[in-house]
Amino acid sequence: MIFSDRQYAVSKEQVAKLGDALSKVRSDSQKHERLRNIESNALQSQIADIERELVDYDLLKSGAVEFAESYALSDLPRVLIQARIAQGLTQTELAERLSMKPQQIQRYEATEYMSASLSRLIELANELKVRVSQSFVGANTHAQNSLFSWSNAADVDWTRFPLKEMAKRGWLKDKDLAESARNYFMDAAGAQFATALHRKKVRSGNAPDEFALLAWQARVLDIARTQHLSGLLAPFELNDLWLGELVRLTRDKNGPKKARDLLLSKGISLVIERHLPGTYLDGAAMLAPSGYPVVALTLRYDRLDNFWFVLFHELGHVFLHLHSSLRLDFFDEEDGSGKDEIEKEADQFALNQLVPEMAWKQCLSRFAMTDEAVLIDAEKLGIDPSIIAGRIRKERANYQIFNSLIGAGIVRSQLEENKA
Repeated sequence: MIFSDRQYAVSKEQVAKLGDALSKVRSDSQKHERLRNIESNALQSQIADIERELVDYDLLKSGAVEFAESYALSDLPRVLIQARIAQGLTQTELAERLSMKPQQIQRYEATEYMSASLSRLIELANELKVRVSQSFVGANTHAQNSLFSWSNAADVDWTRFPLKEMAKRGWLKDKDLAESARNYFMDAAGAQFATALHRKKVRSGNAPDEFALLAWQARVLDIARTQHLSGLLAPFELNDLWLGELVRLTRDKNGPKKARDLLLSKGISLVIERHLPGTYLDGAAMLAPSGYPVVALTLRYDRLDNFWFVLFHELGHVFLHLHSSLRLDFFDEEDGSGKDEIEKEADQFALNQLVPEMAWKQCLSRFAMTDEAVLIDAEKLGIDPSIIAGRIRKERANYQIFNSLIGAGIVRSQLEENKA
C-alpha cells in the first residue's frame, strides 16, 4: 500500500522501469519463447499490482472514495491508513494533531501498527473517525461514492444478506438460508468477487447495503452465465465503433429488446434484474469470471430516457474503465451525486454517444421547450425523442415537463425481468 506522495512518485518510477524491462523481454528474440512468456507474465503481474496501489491512492486522495468498510480485524491498519489519506492528511499532519513525532506515524504505518498499543489505536481511530466496525467516513457522510472490499470471502457475514428477499425471488432453496446464500454466491460468482480483486465502486445518493450489492451481483452473474453457456454470447472486442448502430436502435419501437440482442452479438451480456432493497441501483458494469463484460440494469424507472442513458453510461464503464488497471465493479444510481471523475467520464461518454456535444448545442428544443421542438430535433438527429426530453428535464432539474415524450411504461414489457 502507498502511504505518501513520495512513495507514490517512487511507485510510478517503478512502473516505468518495469515497463522498460517488459519491452526488452518481449523484443529479445534470442530467448526461448516459453522463457520470454514466463518473464513477461511475471513483469506484467508486478506492474498490475503497483498500478492498483497507485489507483487506490489516487481514489482516496482525490476524494472519489468517501466510504469503505471491512469486517476483519486484521484489516484495521489498512483502514486507518485509508482514512488518513482520504481526509487529505499527510503522516506529518496526523502526527501534529496527536502531538507525536512524524517518524512515529511512519513507523506505525510501515509495520501496519503492530507496535501500537490499544490506547494508541483508539486515539488514532477517534481522530480519523474510524468506527469500531472498521470503517472510515470522510467529509461526505452520505457515502455518495463508496468503495467496498473484503480481504477474502471468509470475512463475509452471510447472515447479513437479504435472505428473505432472495428466497422470495426463488434464488435460495435450502432451509438454512445463510448457507444457501453462501453456496449460491460461490456458484454464481465465486470467492474472488468478495475480495479486493473485485472492489465495488458505488455511485449513489445513499450509503448502500453492501451485502445486498453482493447478492444482486451474484444473481446478475448467474443470468449472464446462462447466456454464455447457451451460446448466445459472441467473443468480445474492445472496440466501440459499432455504438452508432445502437444509437439508431433508439428510434425502433422494439429498441430495448434489439439492443440486448446487439450487445450479445458484440460479446456483452445485458442482464435485467430488479434491485434489492437498500441498493438504489439503476445499472452496473462488471467483468464475468470468464472475462467478458456484463451490463446489468434494474429498470427502476420504466422509461426509455432512463434506459438509454443508463445503458450508455454502463457501456462507458465497459470501454473506458473495466479493462484498465482500476479493477473495479461499477454500481450506479443515475441520480447519485459527487465529484467522481470516473463517473463523470462515463456520463460524458453516454451524452456524447447519444447526442454529440456540437449537435446538442444546436438543438432548438433546449430553448423552445415545446414537444414539437423536441420531435423536430429528434428527427434531425435520428434518435428517439425520449433522449432529448430526458436530457432537458435533467439539465433543468424539471421533471414535470415532456411527460408524454419520455417513453414511460415501455421498457419492462420488452425486457422481461429474470430472463436470459
